[in-house]
Amino acid sequence: MPHIPASEVPRGNIKGIDYGATVSLILDHSQPGEGPRLHRHPYDETWVVIDGNVNFQSGDDRFRAGPGDIVIVPPDAPHKFTNDGPGRSRMVCIHANPTMVTEWLE
Repeated sequence: MPHIPASEVPRGNIKGIDYGATVSLILDHSQPGEGPRLHRHPYDETWVVIDGNVNFQSGDDRFRAGPGDIVIVPPDAPHKFTNDGPGRSRMVCIHANPTMVTEWLE
């Protein structure tokens, strides 16, 4: 059973393949206005919002998520998110794949 101390997590990204796991993680810390541009993955992506207010877009759907909310986007769905402020947001992004495969759309 792998144990990954916080001090050893490279830039907040954990590739499951490096630890014999079937999922990968991003420990996201975004400032207001920050977030990735539109993209998609060939697998589910799930977010758990720890702190902050985040605007999500998946296809034509747009909504706001806050602490404790969970957002799940199905495979191949174009999506992005932006920290809505006022402070930093923190999320755990779960990629349902041992590696991260991303197609950038913008």
